[in-house]
Amino acid sequence: MRTLYHHPLCPFSRLVRVVMAEKKLEFEPQIEKFWEHRPDFVALNPAGEVPVLVEEGGTALSDSIAIAEFLDEVHREPPLLPSDPLARAEIRRLVAWFGVKFHAEVTANLVGEKVFKRLSIQHAEPDSRKIRAGCTNIHDHLDYVGWLTERRAWLGGGAFTLADIAAAAQVSTIDYLGDVPWDSHPGAKDWYARVKSRPSFRTLLADHLPGVPPPRHYIDLDF
Repeated sequence: MRTLYHHPLCPFSRLVRVVMAEKKLEFEPQIEKFWEHRPDFVALNPAGEVPVLVEEGGTALSDSIAIAEFLDEVHREPPLLPSDPLARAEIRRLVAWFGVKFHAEVTANLVGEKVFKRLSIQHAEPDSRKIRAGCTNIHDHLDYVGWLTERRAWLGGGAFTLADIAAAAQVSTIDYLGDVPWDSHPGAKDWYARVKSRPSFRTLLADHLPGVPPPRHYIDLDF
């Protein structure tokens, strides 16, 4: 069976978990404390980052987007990238938006500071300036989600795609901490409610990090 090395609050790990659930692919989850740089794990991925997917034959794949696109090519149903080149380019643009821009401006400043910084070997204290920046920056991103869903059924167009998964993977980690200002962004809230109602999202909603319980609404499909 495949093995997925991941961390419950890593958004990139969550992306791969949802992709595999959408495609109904079985795997053995292995939580990895990647900040410890365990030699056996670094041997699988020299970057020392999760996620890493080890296929049944022993091939190790790293980088969430490389893994997701590999799985989408090998296991076509349901397709998470459109066949049209222009539509596919738009999905990839949005995947990069959330994986790079949103992560740097929001997730790293909130989850990174509040959770991973404390878990790291140095046990460093969170930087309050970065946390404030994350809380400020998230508004622009949720406005953008609302703007997109006013014009499209889903973020990338008429179908649920990798763009929705990439965005929800980031947002869900912030929601786990209770830091998403949902009441100020009804459009984004409606979109996220539809995403987290999908069966593929249920394992994420069941995550529970010891010492860091999620807010009550986290598992509520209707908020």
